[in-house]
Amino acid sequence: MSYADIHCHILPGVDDGARSIEESLDYARRLTAEGVGEVVATPHIGHPVFGTDPMAVPLRVAELQAALAGEGIALDVHAGGELFPHGNCDLPDEALELLAHGPPGARWLLMEVPFAGVDQRFAGEAAILMGRGYGLVIAHPERAEGLLEGGWELLEPLVGAGALLQVNVCSLLGNNGARAKAAGEALVRGGQAFTIASDAHPGTREHTLALGFPLAIRAGASSVQAWRLTQANPRFLLESGIPKGPAAIPFGPPQVPA
Repeated sequence: MSYADIHCHILPGVDDGARSIEESLDYARRLTAEGVGEVVATPHIGHPVFGTDPMAVPLRVAELQAALAGEGIALDVHAGGELFPHGNCDLPDEALELLAHGPPGARWLLMEVPFAGVDQRFAGEAAILMGRGYGLVIAHPERAEGLLEGGWELLEPLVGAGALLQVNVCSLLGNNGARAKAAGEALVRGGQAFTIASDAHPGTREHTLALGFPLAIRAGASSVQAWRLTQANPRFLLESGIPKGPAAIPFGPPQVPA
């Protein structure tokens, strides 16, 4: 197996992820040992606590990649960012391009949901980014308060317009509470989730994407679906992006078994 993790705070010293290059390298050794061959470094962008400069991310990633090569660790690291749910829709094009993935015409960004719940402001700013020509991968929607109790109504139009959903390993583990676990499993089981990612923070939250495969099956996915969620789909995003085309047919709301 060769996993591709599109959401990971492996970049050292920029946010609440890895605090040092040593923590980054130690975690990278675990990644390669557990079959993860590619990872996107996604420091928080626009977060009120962390002042990460998006223009500096590619250089920081290049420094990490050089350190990995020096240690003989065969891990490919891509520059990216996790956009805070409010206040990033007006970032200049040059900054967004440094954080985006995929080929021309199919570029996409990772944007996290508000933990307090999907709201009109988030939906509006997500629509602005999509209107600027970027596809969106929406990070950990299962962690949004009330997703199963009405929050889906604001998220569904974005999915219908082509946004894709990414579920966290830590949610499927139950580390974010029973409600997030139930919502994450429902998104995986119902097919609304396009990919699973670790959202790991080396030094504190050190699980890897390798756990995503058995957790997806435990949630009700087939082995083929689990492979797609953890390997084929994230690699497709990195190589092919989110191609522009007709709007997708929206899924119904995620269902939790009675």
